[in-house]
Amino acid sequence: MFFSKDLPSPTSVFTAYASMAGYMMMIRSMAHELIPAPIQDFIYRTLRSLFFRASSSTLTLTIDDDNMGMNNEIYRAAQTYLSTKISPDAVRLRISKGHKDKHVNLYLSDGEIVNDVYEDVQLVWRFVTDGGDKKSGGGGVGGRGGGGGRRGGMDDDGRSEYFELSFDKKHKDLILSSYVPYIESKAKEIRDERRILMLHSLNSLRWESVILEHPSTFETMAMEDDLKRDVIEDLDRFIRRKEFYKRVGKAWKRGYLLYGPPGTGKSSLVAAMANYLKFDVYDLQLASVMRDSDLRRLLLATRNRSILVIEDIDCAVDLPNRVEQPVEGKNRGESQGPLTLSGLLNFIDGLWSSCGDERIIIFTTNHKDRLDPALLRPGRMDMHIYMGHCSFQGFKTLASNYLGLSDAAMPHRLYPEIERLIDGEVMTPAQVAEELMKSEDADVALEGLVNALEKMRLKSEESNPVMMKKKESRLEMEEIRLRSDTEGSPRKNSKRFKKLVLFWT
Repeated sequence: MFFSKDLPSPTSVFTAYASMAGYMMMIRSMAHELIPAPIQDFIYRTLRSLFFRASSSTLTLTIDDDNMGMNNEIYRAAQTYLSTKISPDAVRLRISKGHKDKHVNLYLSDGEIVNDVYEDVQLVWRFVTDGGDKKSGGGGVGGRGGGGGRRGGMDDDGRSEYFELSFDKKHKDLILSSYVPYIESKAKEIRDERRILMLHSLNSLRWESVILEHPSTFETMAMEDDLKRDVIEDLDRFIRRKEFYKRVGKAWKRGYLLYGPPGTGKSSLVAAMANYLKFDVYDLQLASVMRDSDLRRLLLATRNRSILVIEDIDCAVDLPNRVEQPVEGKNRGESQGPLTLSGLLNFIDGLWSSCGDERIIIFTTNHKDRLDPALLRPGRMDMHIYMGHCSFQGFKTLASNYLGLSDAAMPHRLYPEIERLIDGEVMTPAQVAEELMKSEDADVALEGLVNALEKMRLKSEESNPVMMKKKESRLEMEEIRLRSDTEGSPRKNSKRFKKLVLFWT
C-alpha cells in the first residue's frame, strides 16, 4: 500500500486516536468524581435540548402517570400497547405476574427503545427513569402497571417514570388526533384479551369474587348451529353499537331470557357468553335480597362489561306487584317494604338501568308460562332463547367433546340409529353427556347411549296418550290381519303375533 507524503500514516492516526480516547476517559472519570450527579443530569438535558432545537425537527411528547392526582389513561394505554411491540433485541426488560395472571407480563425498562410505524410515520418510544435509586432496575410493574397506589409518576423509590414519544413535528396533528386514540383502542383489546374473568356471588349483601374458570364456549355448546349463530351475531351487534344506543336514547344493555327443561345447557350458555365477550358474571340470588334499596345498592356496585344472572326467576322469590302501605307505628327502615316486582323492573329498563354501560341481564327459567307478563314485555328481555332437548346435531358436538369423534372422519356405525332414536324431545344434553362419560371407548359409550335412548323413547311414548292410542290401533289391526291370514300356519302366526307384542311392550 502506498500513501501520499501529505497524508499521515495509519500508525500516526491510530496513535493520535488512542491518545485522544485516553484523554477523554480521564476527563470523563474526573467529571464523574468532581461534578455531582444532579449537575451532570442537568448538563446532559441542557445539551440534548439545545442540540434538538438547533439541528432537528423532532417533537418529543412526555407521557407520565400524573393526571391532576389521578392515573393517566394514556400512560397505561402506552404501557399495555408497547408490551406487545418489544423488540427481540431488547437487553433489559421488566417482568411481572399477578396472582390472577395466567402468563408473565413484559414491560420496557429504563432506556429501552421501541420503534413503531403509523401511516408511514416513523415513531420512537423510549422509557425513562429519572432520580431515586437507579441500581434497582425498575422495580417491576406491580403498582403502575395495574394503575395502583402511586401518583404523580413516582414509584415507591421516589423515581419519576415516563415515556418519550418522538416523531417529526409536521405529523403532530396526525399523532394527537389519530395515533393516540389508536393506541388506546389497541390497549383496550389487549387488556380484554388478558382479562381474568370473575364470578361474583352474594354474601351478606356484599359481592364476593372468585376466578371464573368455566370452560364452556360456543364451540363446545350442544346447540343448533343456526341458534348458536343467531346468539353470537346478536352479541356482536350489541357490543359495536355504543353510539347507536346513545343516539336513540337507550341504556347500553341487553336482556336475554333462557328457558327450557332442566339440563338443557342454560348455565353453560351463560358461561359461553361470558368467555366470548370477556365479561364478568354476577350471580344474583333474589332470595337473599330483602328490599328494593338493597337491590339498588347491589346493582350500583356491579362493574361495566358484566353479565347479571338471575336463575330460576319463576321460583327464586315471590315478588309482589306493589309495596304494601306502611303500618302505623313502624319505623322508617321497616316501612321501606320488601323487594317488589316493580323495583326489579325499574332496574331492568327504568331510570336506574342507565347506571352503567355494556350490561347484559339474563333470566333463566324452566317454566316460561309461569312468569309475570311484565317480565316478558318488549324492551326488557330482548331475546328469548329456548334451550330444548338434545338434537342429533347437538349429539355430534358432545361426541366430539367427550369421545373425540369428528365430523370430518367417517361417521360411526351407530350414528344412523342414534339419529333415528334421538329425534324429538327424548334426552337433554346433560343426559346424553352423562351416557358418553361412562366409557372412554367410543363403541361402548355409544352402545350405552342407544340403549338409554330406546328406554327413554319407550317411556315417553307410554306417557303420551296419542302415541299409546296409535300403538293400540296398530296392534289391533295386526292381530286382525294375522287371524284372517289363512295361508300361514297357525303356529307361525302365533309366533309372529307374540314377537309383535313383545316389540311394542
